[in-house]
Amino acid sequence: MHSIKKIGLVILVLLFMPTLLSAQVLIKYVQPMGGTASATTASAIKHGSVLANHANTIPAVTLPFAMTQWSAQTQTSEKKCVAPYYYGDKFFSGIRGSHWLSGSCTQDYGSFTIMPIMGKLKTSAADYQAEFSHDDESSSPSEYGINLKQYGLSMSVTSSLRSCIMKFKANKTDSLYLLVTPNSDFKEGYVKVDRENGEITGFNPVHRIYQGWGKKAGFNGYFVIKINRALKTAGTFSGPKKFSSLTIQNQEAIGAYLGFKVSKGEEISIRVGTSFTSIAGARANLASEIPTFDYQSVLLKSKHIWENELCKVGITSKDEKAKYIFYTGLYHAMQQPRLYNDVDGTYPRFASNYINNKLKEGDYYDDFSLWDTYRAHLPLFEILKPALAANVTRSLILKGKEGGWLPIFPCWNSYTSEMIGDHCTSVIASTYLKGIGKFDVDEAYKLMRQNAFDSPPSFEEYAEGKGRRAIKSYLKYGYIPVEDQVADAFHQKEQVSRTMEYAYDDYALALVAKKMGKEADYQKLVERSLYYKNVFDSKVNMVRGRHENGDWVSPFFSDKKEYYITEGTPRQYTFYVPHDVPGLAKLMGGTKQLESSLDSLFAKGEYWHGNEPGHQIPFMYNFTNSPWKAQIEVRKILESEYTNGPGGLGGNDDSGQMSAWYMFASMGFYPLNPVSGEYLLCAPIFEKVKLSLAGGKFFEIITHQKSPKSVFIASVLLNGKVYHKNYIRYVDIVNGGKLEFTLQDTPDKIWGTKTENQPKGIN
Repeated sequence: MHSIKKIGLVILVLLFMPTLLSAQVLIKYVQPMGGTASATTASAIKHGSVLANHANTIPAVTLPFAMTQWSAQTQTSEKKCVAPYYYGDKFFSGIRGSHWLSGSCTQDYGSFTIMPIMGKLKTSAADYQAEFSHDDESSSPSEYGINLKQYGLSMSVTSSLRSCIMKFKANKTDSLYLLVTPNSDFKEGYVKVDRENGEITGFNPVHRIYQGWGKKAGFNGYFVIKINRALKTAGTFSGPKKFSSLTIQNQEAIGAYLGFKVSKGEEISIRVGTSFTSIAGARANLASEIPTFDYQSVLLKSKHIWENELCKVGITSKDEKAKYIFYTGLYHAMQQPRLYNDVDGTYPRFASNYINNKLKEGDYYDDFSLWDTYRAHLPLFEILKPALAANVTRSLILKGKEGGWLPIFPCWNSYTSEMIGDHCTSVIASTYLKGIGKFDVDEAYKLMRQNAFDSPPSFEEYAEGKGRRAIKSYLKYGYIPVEDQVADAFHQKEQVSRTMEYAYDDYALALVAKKMGKEADYQKLVERSLYYKNVFDSKVNMVRGRHENGDWVSPFFSDKKEYYITEGTPRQYTFYVPHDVPGLAKLMGGTKQLESSLDSLFAKGEYWHGNEPGHQIPFMYNFTNSPWKAQIEVRKILESEYTNGPGGLGGNDDSGQMSAWYMFASMGFYPLNPVSGEYLLCAPIFEKVKLSLAGGKFFEIITHQKSPKSVFIASVLLNGKVYHKNYIRYVDIVNGGKLEFTLQDTPDKIWGTKTENQPKGIN
């Protein structure tokens, strides 16, 4: 039997050999610990906070966009804004099957933890947690391992999309216990031990936050655990209290313990399946994905999958540090959105009460940090993984059909209305306008239009998070006055920022209406897309809070965080007009004044890269007579706001948006206006980038430098022809080809300055 297993492993190695060879070049650049420590960048210190300065990523063992991530655990709760793991923590308390929104300040949900201990049985986390050193850890996207010296044992984990396999090795002869804990903070959950079949099952109920905070989300995080040897002893516990019963539920800190007698060098393995639909679903997922206890084959397959994904962006560069940052960023960007359906297509119906549906095609995804990810994260996968982008759009439309309204910020399969804007519209519009995938366009338009024009018929529906917040005020005044407190939202007030982001979403929907031949809607939505002008005060040349009677809020503080601005200052949010930068410039008095305002922002140190509303700002120089200044500022940000190692990000990664910014900017182009299909050019930092695209096509970005100090664009070629525009289009990229930059040491004050070579605004 052992020889058969060895033969199978050899065959797998031979099949994957080419990939594994390249994996030595690429997978090693991924640092799962990146972002698990607090940021120390200058802008983070000035503008951030204790919570915001943690990137809040975790050292996840996972596959791209998987249902469950498997993370080392140093924090035991599912408390909001507390990640399962922080690099500075001293105590390890298990491997968590996690649904943490990577890089966020939300909360984990439906999670559970498996902790091995040796010696005397202890069931209280404060008693069994083990002090550890980072020298005792190893971490990659495919495997995490730790040596728990305190217990004289080591463990490791590798995974598939919905399942994992763990192994535990005894470094001494003793009793070994596995503790299985649903991580409910509500004194809920369920665990059952089936001794005869060597199986542990359970679930952790999911609760909503933001709108409907604390209510049941209508589904659970289910798990099934299979063990490769007979149990010697088993029981359940509630904190330090132990019970001989093999079933426990709805008590504080519940779990099950499994006991074994082990000799030095002996190994025990477990396989774990997860699901959001049922224990049967978790069991079926496990049987499909990890049917045996062959740890090495699962690990090998995981490495192969990761290498294939990383290889979609091939980099040639002498800058090893930049490679670490880039590929770690790509790994982080592929944590969300989260796969929600089982292998047979069953998934929990959106915003329902424990109802399961079954997909007819594709996959169903959730956990969309849309206020962040519509900017660069999701546009990245429109290029690299258009099939995923199409699945995302179908998933968002499905949520709207099942819940009655398009969600604003869909997480834990629920309405939340967390953050501001209506960026489902941006995402759906972007895929439709780019011709990505197939979906019901009429249904999509109906749902997007409903969000843009209507309010739910009942207050109860509105309070649950359906519809745009403060839409009635927005439509009545052409802006949201400060008298509207936006009380039924987690982010209350923030009236100016809401106005500006709704204007962008109206622009996105206007383009869809135009393409569909809905001229009346198009004209109205284009008019509304200019509502940002209604909160721009020409006397201060910035956006400003406004009363119902039209008066401006006084006094005015340009560089303080104001209640009518979302997570920022009036100066910072003034530049949030991605769809009409020329229009903003005209409001300011012309492109020279826009350039001067940008100069002032950077000179005063008011640019805050750790938060998303400003991510487009440095690229706005491409709308002025000085695109070379974008090349300077982008390069500064790349060098100062990102590094390798645990403290490598300057703020919450927010489901990969911070990471996606780096990837785009380092390659030399950025989607300032994601819906438009236009990407602003800047100076790449790599000698060569090769994008592997759908249909076997490739897009290459070649950089020629006159010296190592060259950061300024002297000329650009597209497919061998001189290219004068300071932006490139989506179709130019996905059709394949070659973009060549020549960089020089001094600014070229002519390149990209002509208006005809810059993106257009609305008028």
